[in-house]
Amino acid sequence: MAQDSWPSPAHNSRAVTDVEYEVMASHFSGDGIYGDPTEPAVVTAGVGLSVTIRPEVVGSLRGHGWTSGSTGDTRSIAANASGQTRVDRVVLRLDRDTWTVRAVVKTGTPGAGPPTLTTGDGYTTYEALLANVTVPNGATSVTVARAERYVGSRVRPCTSAANTDPNPRLGDLTWEVDTKRLRVFDGVSKRTLFSDSGIISVNSSLAAWSNEVESVIQERNGTVSARFGSFQRAGGTLAAGDESRLPVLIPAAYRHPSRDQYGAAIVGGTACRFIVHAASTSRPGQVWLVNHPTISKDAFLLPISGLSWAVD
Repeated sequence: MAQDSWPSPAHNSRAVTDVEYEVMASHFSGDGIYGDPTEPAVVTAGVGLSVTIRPEVVGSLRGHGWTSGSTGDTRSIAANASGQTRVDRVVLRLDRDTWTVRAVVKTGTPGAGPPTLTTGDGYTTYEALLANVTVPNGATSVTVARAERYVGSRVRPCTSAANTDPNPRLGDLTWEVDTKRLRVFDGVSKRTLFSDSGIISVNSSLAAWSNEVESVIQERNGTVSARFGSFQRAGGTLAAGDESRLPVLIPAAYRHPSRDQYGAAIVGGTACRFIVHAASTSRPGQVWLVNHPTISKDAFLLPISGLSWAVD
């Protein structure tokens, strides 16, 4: 078969068949319901052996729009006198004979679990799950477990400065081209799913201390890992009771918003403690030596291990 495309004046006088439409439109939208799980269930238990489909629900299946209508719908559940529990499914079904989408009940086999959904191109129907319905033997009512699939959001490219949508939707994804961050809106705020700052030097020149080994941080996926180098006392003798700022400064974007971080170091064989101050303190991003013995000029302070903290 030669190459072809549609719609086009060269293709069937611009007429598009239902099959051709499905091939094209099935990629316009995912299969499922428009919305998110914070909304009421699409399917709930009805009176007796029935289920109720909530009104004003909108969805898509293989590019075909569907709505439950302004009044919703009620679907009957077959009686079960088999002696075993049966699990039915409420599905959105595209009928490729009529090219209509409807919510229907797919009856299961007692004792065999829920029925398999029909998907793929080689069938007269295509289905997407809305709910699982448990029908005990001899039941006069049913139990519904919601299982609707949601269409979801696409990834929107933006800059970090412009990533301020005033009306974000749950699950919205953004890719910040300047920061190389993938972020998702969780219903309250945007959270970082992927980011990698690379290695960042955090050396800061001070008269009292010199950097003998570079101090570095790296942020990845909302967590900062820090490796502080070694420091040599360049000022005079530091009394044991005095705090002293170390030659490190954490950039604003990589400071914990509210919690200080505590690290250990050794000087002259004695353990010391230093603090990496949070963004909310009067010493944001600064690193201070707070517990230590008397430290003489030219002595070396050696951090014992790295630290890590969350920034998003």
